[in-house]
Amino acid sequence: MYNDILKIGPLTVKGYGLMIAIGFIVAIYVGEWLAKKKEIDDEQIFPMAVWCLAMGFLGAKVLYCIVDFHTLITTPQDVLMGNGFVVYGGIISGVLTGYVFCRKNKLYFLDYLDVVLPSVAITQAFGRIGCFLAGCCYGLRTDSAFGVTFHHSDFAPNDVKLIPTQLISSAGLFFIAFILMHYLLKSKRSGATGALYMILYSIGRFMIEFLRGDNRGEVAFLSTSQFISLFILCIGFVLLAKSGNNEKQVVKTNKEEKN
Repeated sequence: MYNDILKIGPLTVKGYGLMIAIGFIVAIYVGEWLAKKKEIDDEQIFPMAVWCLAMGFLGAKVLYCIVDFHTLITTPQDVLMGNGFVVYGGIISGVLTGYVFCRKNKLYFLDYLDVVLPSVAITQAFGRIGCFLAGCCYGLRTDSAFGVTFHHSDFAPNDVKLIPTQLISSAGLFFIAFILMHYLLKSKRSGATGALYMILYSIGRFMIEFLRGDNRGEVAFLSTSQFISLFILCIGFVLLAKSGNNEKQVVKTNKEEKN
């Protein structure tokens, strides 16, 4: 695939960056629309998203540096100035930034977590299309008819058929975003949609890792992302159970007020 989408004089528009930009714009509109539907302040979505995106990129780079620590020591410019990122670092730092933002602006964090995470899935889905254009996050070699061959990638092996893990991930993330939006509009449990994102994404990420062919770091017999996925999955189930308790507590309080 070709990562250089358009050249305007000395400026080159990269496919990866373009897809991230498109995903971010779509995510803002979706997030504001969901916020209005859930009757929370939609004007907080854009500033929160900007902060979360900025800190998310930083967190993704920091985790990449940790995963590829050997390269960081030997050739730091390749890691610090390169295109390497680890998505989980971005998700974790982005969520923490959102929490701080909500605390500072006296907003209920779980409500905004529910509204923002479907948009995060959308941004990730577009981002994986960008990965496909760039050739990063590539899959294992395959003889399948569904394999793809890169010829000009700076990341993937060229001229061999590979599993299109980027497109599989993208399709899965769009599907997750659809499920989350549908669930959010019907649910009255604060935090439940955020928990569902953690559960679905961590399961999907754990599984797709088996098909990846690039270097992603290791923790025992698992990749770094698989190892983190186990923790995110547990947090998701705990948050889902807690959101159920919150709903029961709200119902109980309302009944007491009526009596």
